[in-house]
This record gives sequence, C-alpha cells and structure tokens, in this order.
Amino acid sequence: MHRESIYKRYIPAIGGAPADTEACWFAFSKFKLLVNDEGPAIPSARSMTEFGVSVIRTLYMGTLEGKPCYGAEISPDIEAPASMSFRDLRSAFAIMEEDLWLLAGRALQIVNWDQTHQFCGRCGQKTETMPNERAKRCPACGFISYPRLSPAVITAVFKDDKILLSHNATFPGRWHSISAGFVEPGETLEECVSREIREEVGIEVKNIKYFGSQPWPFPNSLMLGFTADWAGGDLVPDGEEITHADWFTADNMPEIPPKISIAREIIDWYLEGKPDNQ
Repeated sequence: MHRESIYKRYIPAIGGAPADTEACWFAFSKFKLLVNDEGPAIPSARSMTEFGVSVIRTLYMGTLEGKPCYGAEISPDIEAPASMSFRDLRSAFAIMEEDLWLLAGRALQIVNWDQTHQFCGRCGQKTETMPNERAKRCPACGFISYPRLSPAVITAVFKDDKILLSHNATFPGRWHSISAGFVEPGETLEECVSREIREEVGIEVKNIKYFGSQPWPFPNSLMLGFTADWAGGDLVPDGEEITHADWFTADNMPEIPPKISIAREIIDWYLEGKPDNQ
C-alpha cells in the first residue's frame, strides 16, 4: 500500500529479548487478539504471567522502536484479564495505529504457522525450530518448513469512467468490491488477473498494471493490487461466488469495503480521479 514502510520503525528478528525486558505482546486466543480496553491497545509487560495468563507458545518477532515484540498463543478456555478483551483482528484496526495492526497480523500468521508445523508434513516426525531463521526442520528426514504465504491478486477494472464492482456471496450486507482471487501453480500474476475476472464475471481485460501490495493475515495472504481496462464481453456473474456485478460511476457508488484493505485504497484512488501515483 502507499505508506511509509513499517521497517522504518520495526526491526524483525528471531531468538528473544534480554530477560526482564518490557515487551509488546500480540497474544491470540481462537484467532482473536488480546487488547486493552483503555489506553494502548497492545498489552505491555515483561511476561504474560503479569496478567495472570499462561501461554501455549511464545515467538519473538523483533523490536518496534527498540521495544521487544512477541507473538503468543493463549489457551482457548482462558478468559481475558480485567480491563482487556479479545477482538477479531479486523475490528481491532479501528483502535490501533497501522504499524501495530500490521505487526499483529504478522504475529497471527507466525503463531498459526508454529502451531500447525509441530510435526513434519513429509514423514510425521516432531519438528525442531531452527535457531537462525524462521523455519522448522525435521530431524528425521531433513525437510524444512517456512511460514506460508498465499499470493492473491485484486484488480480494479475500468470501462470509460466507470469501475467494475461486484458482490461476493461471502460479503456482509450489500458490500461491493473489486475482483480478487488466489494465484494458481504455474501462473503469472497477469494471467491470474485475466483468469479470475473471466471466471467471476465473464469479461476480458487489457492494460494490466501493478498498483501496490498489502499483507493480509486472513489467514496468510499477500494481496497484489492491479488495475486493468475492459477489453470485451458482457458482465455475467458466475452465480456462485459472485452474485451481482455492475459498472459504477464515482457519483453512484454502492457500499464499499472499509479503509483497512487495499481494495478500498484502489477504489479511493479511482474516486479521487486516478491521480498519477502508481
């Protein structure tokens, strides 16, 4: 996305911080983030035991402006401490600055990866955490597993002064957004753009251009944004994934996604007259 890099404030690392050092704790239970109901959203302490909470796993993530950061998994049967609550990561965006929210997404992906890679996917033996990189190694067969990322494209298609927006069957209410889908093996990003739009709404596109990217921890995606122009065909929603699609003008927009997503950034770029910022 078009913002300053998180790496201006955050230094990733593995291992751990010095003992008795106050740290930021990105702690999750059943995929929900533990936040303070008052004050800074992310709990800060030397250990989660200060809140009376034990953790299943703890993973060092590096430092944010010199302060250590940890990802942690909390048992699903533990209630939130006083003055704290568990919040869905999407809704937590409203109470957190963007860099903290991005780190929370990073923590969620790393914690989930660690949880699901305790055993080797090749031979079933228990894995070992590698000391010098974010990876799991099987001591029996040598297979190495890294945190998984699933690349997906998301594309705004334009026809004259109109933008294509569609309603996915999984969207809440009457939300409409731009087209998106996961990249398949052996496929370029541009081929994925064309295929997904053809499959979803039946049209062809041209002039495919890269717009920007966004980490998307739901659950482990990397969203790659594009723009494209209509090249031919009539809109025919597939009727399963896409239930409605149409061309919209800037003065006649449906309900659109919140500002949390790159989809909204691309739509806002269109609404601002498509300034030359690509």
